[in-house]
Amino acid sequence: MLNAAGVLRQVAATGYRFTTVTPLTHQRVLARRGREPGATLRDIFGWNLSFEARAVPPELLADMERAGIVRHTGSLLRSTVRIASLGDDLFFHSAYPTVEENAVFFGPDTSRFARFLHHALARRKAQPHVRVLDVGCGSGAGGIAVARALAATGTQATVVMNDINPLALQYTAINAEVAGIPVTLAQGDALSAVEGEFDLIVSNPPYLDDGAQRAYRHGGTRLGRALSVRIAAESLKRLAPGGQLLLYTGVAMVDGEDPFLAELQSLLAAPGFDWSYAEIDPDVFGEELERPVYAHIDRIAAVGLIATRATEAA
Repeated sequence: MLNAAGVLRQVAATGYRFTTVTPLTHQRVLARRGREPGATLRDIFGWNLSFEARAVPPELLADMERAGIVRHTGSLLRSTVRIASLGDDLFFHSAYPTVEENAVFFGPDTSRFARFLHHALARRKAQPHVRVLDVGCGSGAGGIAVARALAATGTQATVVMNDINPLALQYTAINAEVAGIPVTLAQGDALSAVEGEFDLIVSNPPYLDDGAQRAYRHGGTRLGRALSVRIAAESLKRLAPGGQLLLYTGVAMVDGEDPFLAELQSLLAAPGFDWSYAEIDPDVFGEELERPVYAHIDRIAAVGLIATRATEAA
């Protein structure tokens, strides 16, 4: 994706902002728009509409061509990436619809994840330096949000971005470069891809039981919670003294009970950990309840876990 950072910088210079919505809302907006070509950068990079060449400044279109992120369909063109805004930062992520196995998803969950991180870190005391790991980083939004939040407290961060998906790390590298956040990329399966301990581990794992088992969406067995449980278990073992895990995920609630929290209880009960856990949104991805695998559940809730390892002195 040569010159892709140049595309993102040019779009940022226009003051571009776009809040990425759920796939269902996106579908409804496109249906309302019909076949009308895109006329603005929000149309092209947000709603991902086809467009005429004249709708884009020549220099920007030339950079898109060089970066290989534009596709020709007859007389129209279409971007193969979308651009979302989060705070003052912009993020490349996958084109609509996100159906490919290696798709990089950015949506309302990303915004909720970032807010969860900011709220948790607002109470954190300043430190000279922390080592940060973003597990399953996707677009890199979590790690970049953490670096921003820590910088606001006067803390410098070394950020490691992990994902099993090479395309996610390509997007992350570009997004972090344009954001001015130095990062180290680590491709592989969660914490097996990195060594050592971390002062802060953050993660927003996929948590749905996806029939196609797409990596960006499928959270594994047990109604999609298996991956989140594994990441929590592995992360707790890799926290440095005083280190903290901030895990945002979703849980399929069954008969009024939270099976994810039930599985975590034995891990969190280990000596040396303080933790808190809360529902962030009680009802997300409600359309998933129409699928047979979820026929017996009440709802899918977004939840946040904050777990802190005691210092050695404690």
